[in-house]
Amino acid sequence: MSKVKHKIAVLSGKGGVGKTTVAVNISTALAESGYKVGLLDLDIHGPNIARMLGEKNPSVDGEEIVPAEILPNLKALSIGMLVESGKAVIWRGPLKHSAIKQFLGDTKWGELDFLIFDLPPGTGDEALSLFQTLPDLDGVVMVTTPQKVALDDVRRAIDFVHSMNKKLIGIVENMSYVKCPKCGEKIEIFGSGGGSILAKEYNVELLGQIPLDPKAAQLADEGKPITLYMRETEVEETFRKIVEKIAQIVE
Repeated sequence: MSKVKHKIAVLSGKGGVGKTTVAVNISTALAESGYKVGLLDLDIHGPNIARMLGEKNPSVDGEEIVPAEILPNLKALSIGMLVESGKAVIWRGPLKHSAIKQFLGDTKWGELDFLIFDLPPGTGDEALSLFQTLPDLDGVVMVTTPQKVALDDVRRAIDFVHSMNKKLIGIVENMSYVKCPKCGEKIEIFGSGGGSILAKEYNVELLGQIPLDPKAAQLADEGKPITLYMRETEVEETFRKIVEKIAQIVE
């Protein structure tokens, strides 16, 4: 980990808010901006990064894991790349902690500008292990959707981040709205203003409000990140701006 300049966790207190989508597209956008990037999936029980990046496989060099190469300057590793598809990972806390330490210490990440960690929802073993193992974590990008039921859980996650003496880098509001394909009107399916409320409440930056686009879900299933396959769209441009802000804050 001493060869990694910046380490950033992507977290949310609630499942289903698109946290992995945010982690994947932050990573690809950073890589396309010229940074050397690693993406580590720490969602042990529900890993999705393998599918979203096209089902590429890591390899082994001696006793070290070699992450899958996604782009010339983007590497990724997920438990989903190491176990048979569809098989459950039935581990208690100590086993998960050991696996996370191996992903950090026994993996040939090489020299990186950014290592992005995709954490599972909530404040359980995986996040706790990461925060305790990496004292020099730059901070956490918190993902939410606009509705109050999401904000309740995200507040708990933010309290966890502060309790662990980690920095909250900013808020990403996902699924902010969808545009009517016929008239272009914004439709706020999940309400509005949730990300702004959290940003003001905790005095951090609202990094971006990502629109909901049906094509994005289709591309994720096909292993095609938004930032690489939805050029010059509003959702792609939003991710680019989010990455610019993150880079400015941590650098």
